[in-house]
Formats: sequence, C-alpha cells, structure tokens
Amino acid sequence: MAKYRIISDGSCDIPKALTDEHEIYVVPFYVSTDEKTYLKEDIEVTRDDFYKWMVEHPKNFPRTSTPSTQDYFEAFEEAAKAGEDVICICITRKFSSSYDVAVAAKKLLLEEYPERRVEVVDSTVDTVLQGIVVLELCRIRDAGFDLDESLKRLGEILPTGRIFFTVGNLDYLRAGGRIGKLAGMAGSLLGIRPLITLKEGEIFPSGITRSRKKSMDMVGKLASDYVSGTFSSTGEYVVAIGYGYDYDEGAVFRDRIHDALAAVGHDVELPIFHIGAGISVHTGPYPLGFGIVKKARLD
Repeated sequence: MAKYRIISDGSCDIPKALTDEHEIYVVPFYVSTDEKTYLKEDIEVTRDDFYKWMVEHPKNFPRTSTPSTQDYFEAFEEAAKAGEDVICICITRKFSSSYDVAVAAKKLLLEEYPERRVEVVDSTVDTVLQGIVVLELCRIRDAGFDLDESLKRLGEILPTGRIFFTVGNLDYLRAGGRIGKLAGMAGSLLGIRPLITLKEGEIFPSGITRSRKKSMDMVGKLASDYVSGTFSSTGEYVVAIGYGYDYDEGAVFRDRIHDALAAVGHDVELPIFHIGAGISVHTGPYPLGFGIVKKARLD
C-alpha cells in the first residue's frame, strides 16, 4: 500500500463507517446557530440535531466556519509523526477558504517537518461528490500508486465531476450569498423549486418547477442525460445520492434517480449519504442531489 495519508475537510460528507474502513481523516467544519458559538460538526453537534434546529427555526439562518489553521496543522502533524506524507482534499475554493487555510497549515508544518510532503488539492467539488472523489483516491492509494501518480490520476477525473440537485426554496441560497448566477432564474416567482448543476467548482441554473416531485424527476433527467452522453457503461463511473433532513424523502429520490438511469441502460446501485452542515446552511434542510465522477484509472 502506498505510504501517504488521505485527509479531507468535513465537506466530504462520507459516512463514518466508510471513513473508518478506508482510513480517511476528516477535519470538520464548524457550525453556529447564533453567530457566537461555533461547534465542530459531528463532534460537538450531530447532523440530526443541526437539521432539527433548522426545521424548527425556518426564519433563522445558521452559519459555518472552515477548520482552523490549527485544526489542519494538528491533522498534518499527526501524519508527519507517523512518517506519512499527506494528500488533503478540500471543498471547491469558489465556496470556501478551506483550501487556503490548509495551505497555510501546510507551510507551518513543513517548517518543523521539512522532510515530509503535504499536497493540498482543490477538489472543485463539494458534499457527496467530494466524498466519492475522496473514496476514488482511496482506491488509487490501495492499488499501490505513489503520491505523485495518485495526484495525476485524481486530477484526470476531477473535471468529470457533476452534482445535479434541487432545494426546498431559494431562501438559504440567497441568505448565504450563494445566489449568484441563480438570481435570474428566480425572478419574482414564489414557491419555485430550482434545478442546479455544480461543475468545475461553480453552480449553474438548470431549470425551475413548482412541484417537489417534478423537481426530483427533472434532476433525474439531468442525471440520465449526462450519464448516457458521457459514459458507455456503469463500470466507468461512481455515484452517490445526497439528502438533508428527511431520509425517507432521500430514499424516494434515490429510487426515482435509479429508474431514470435504468431507462437509459444504466442500472446502477446508488449509495445514499447525509449532506452535512457545510452545504445545508446554503441549501436549507431539504437538499436532494446526485453526484457522479469518472472512475480513476488503475491500469
């Protein structure tokens, strides 16, 4: 096995069972409901409790904060003391300063451990898509590739990453300053369900509807069009479904996406991940998304 450690910021939203299984070290984001007290997600506050608060306080908009320089330094130092180099995967720089904070921590680490390598990667993605990117890096590592070759193969797949998603409304995107290019799609309409695509680190409008069920089907159409137009078989890519507050709705969404993909000849298993606070503070408690990225080469 290649001797380097995989670290990701908390945006990856990988279930703990998988981070434990694949030896992924997660540096959590902080979340706050009062802009004064910031708690480490999944350590000092659970996702379920955070979503419950959001649902119970629909007019209050929580905040997140990136891991601190000290948080990253401690994660890097633990690897250095174990004699391991590091590849650290961060949420897209378009959404967060997490990458820049990790780079600052890297510089401090190398002052004390100049013999070690720490490579910080802007994933250009987030949430469940970042998660499956990190899991692909694990697959590359476990195949025995060294750090440089691993970075090369990881870089090959990042441009293929897509998230197609919908949210309950635009309130959180607007409050969090993420409305950007989506503002024009909303106009003065009330109660719309937006369709959004994330690619190359940015979000783009992909349609609107007033029905939640219709928005699920439209995400399925975006997903099936991308899959059928990009890949010839299910073995060429990895996928995941993300949901927010309501697991049951997430399961219904997964089934709809499965049927949409099967209709174009891609009958693929769809793991379902819980979207974390780092994204939900911008989407609200009801995000539903489909993430996909090309599999890394192991030949």
